[in-house]
Amino acid sequence: MAENRSHSVFRPLMRYVKPHIGLLAVSLLFAVISVAATLYAPILVGDAVDLIVTKGDVDFLGVRDVLIKLGIVVGITALSQWLMTLCTNKVTYYAVRDIRNDAFANLQRLPLSYIDGSKQGDMISRLVSDIENISDGLLMGFAQLFTGIVTIFGTLGFMLSINVRITLVVVMITPLSLFVARFISRNTFKLFRRQTEARGELTALVEEMVGSAKTVRAFSYEKKAEERFEKDNQTLRSVWVRAVFFSSLTNPCTRFINGLVYAFVGIIGAFTAIGGAFTVGQLSCFLTYANQYTKPFNEISGVITELQSALAAAARVLDIIDEPCERPDPEGAVVLKAVDGSMSAENVYFSYVPQVPLIEDFNISVRAGQHIAIVGPTGCGKTTFINLLMRFYDVTGGQIKVSGVPVNSCTRSSLRSSFGMVLQDTWLKTGTIRENIAYGKPDATDDEIMAAARSAHCHSFIKRLPEGYDTVITEDGGSLSQGQKQLLCIARIMLSLPPMLILDEATSSIDTRTEILIQRAFTKMMQGRTSFIIAHRLSTVRDADCIIVMRSGHIIEQGTHTELMEKGGFYSQLYNSQYES
Repeated sequence: MAENRSHSVFRPLMRYVKPHIGLLAVSLLFAVISVAATLYAPILVGDAVDLIVTKGDVDFLGVRDVLIKLGIVVGITALSQWLMTLCTNKVTYYAVRDIRNDAFANLQRLPLSYIDGSKQGDMISRLVSDIENISDGLLMGFAQLFTGIVTIFGTLGFMLSINVRITLVVVMITPLSLFVARFISRNTFKLFRRQTEARGELTALVEEMVGSAKTVRAFSYEKKAEERFEKDNQTLRSVWVRAVFFSSLTNPCTRFINGLVYAFVGIIGAFTAIGGAFTVGQLSCFLTYANQYTKPFNEISGVITELQSALAAAARVLDIIDEPCERPDPEGAVVLKAVDGSMSAENVYFSYVPQVPLIEDFNISVRAGQHIAIVGPTGCGKTTFINLLMRFYDVTGGQIKVSGVPVNSCTRSSLRSSFGMVLQDTWLKTGTIRENIAYGKPDATDDEIMAAARSAHCHSFIKRLPEGYDTVITEDGGSLSQGQKQLLCIARIMLSLPPMLILDEATSSIDTRTEILIQRAFTKMMQGRTSFIIAHRLSTVRDADCIIVMRSGHIIEQGTHTELMEKGGFYSQLYNSQYES
């Protein structure tokens, strides 16, 4: 089964090599030249031996001519090997580049359900470590496979021209090397596949621990983290040792068989030379050919080890490339242009897991320019509704409309560009402060960027940074506080100002004084724009036009703050609970 799996991986892997078949053909041509020159050298050596084998009768001029020819042949061999390696390297690098591009490009098109259900560290391992393993396997495979195959057929031809009987002895014994190598390779693919999986799990753990270093130390989790790492590391070591042990059996086994071949050739050739069937120089030439004939089998056995590791890594990378993309926009999908801000949800059903219902029979109607607050206990479906509204996930029943157009029948890009999101979890990219604010509007002028920063009340701390707006920060924000990072995310939205806004706990990491200033900025920004506000601090949503109260995926109450307080229902209990001692 492992062999079938490796074959199923090899075929799609070769489609990345096919566009560069021209370079591959040139590489094969230089391989033929290199092998031909290499195989011609023993003939020259044999001629030289015949010129000096008789006592007291050495043809020095003849030896000189042979050595000149030998020098030219060696030079041709070195040049052709260099050019062959250059071509195979280019083929490998181009193929690996295309694989990496396709893997990353498909990663951008995969549905969020796949991203959410995968370990980030494991995905990083596939795109970095596994692709490097493919590169190493292809490099060794192309270079040694070409020369090996050409050498085998070339030496056979030269040996047949010298002595057919001894050549048949060599041919009858050497296939044992192939049988041994094939038997071992069939059993090592699954071990290398498990090795790459274990490495991915270890990478995922490291990424998790590094990304949550403060939390790990706050809860004194260091010892348990070390124990988890030790366990995963031990698993990787165990699998790696087994894979390397079994794969390393290939070379010694084939070398043993090749040694038998060389011994048989030496014995039979010696008796043949004594019988006068050929000269001592021809025997020397034949022994060289026998060694060169068996050598590719050793090299190919080494290639098999690297190739099995590369194929195991390729299987994991191809899993990402072949993973079905997010459902494409329907043919003739509407491009939202004049978005008025109205929105409605009609009998919407959705669940992340089919067996666990979440949102059921969800209905809501929002007029243009309304400010809608969505509140409720943790896990009630607030953020899930936003995911459906943005089409990060598709509803399983019912439909959602924006400006009267069902979101499933419009393009995702036009839908999402109609919304601006400020989330509780901040995200920044490695780059300057200026680039981070202008992320959604790259062509923004410096004046526009500074105006947005002033509106978000982050201009003052930006000016205090060493390089101001040109200060380079990493994706974790570097020395910026959580509140400062959130202010930059708010400035990003204030710069683009889309027709509809989503504020998901947008001020959760900001101090009370700054929050008051931000709320005023939000009030100004939300004028004439439909806004969806998710908040746990209910004091921040008192002025909303409509408050939707959710519980277990259902809307149980809706109305203004005053109306809901007068009802004395679930919202009233939530609101009052925040002020109880």
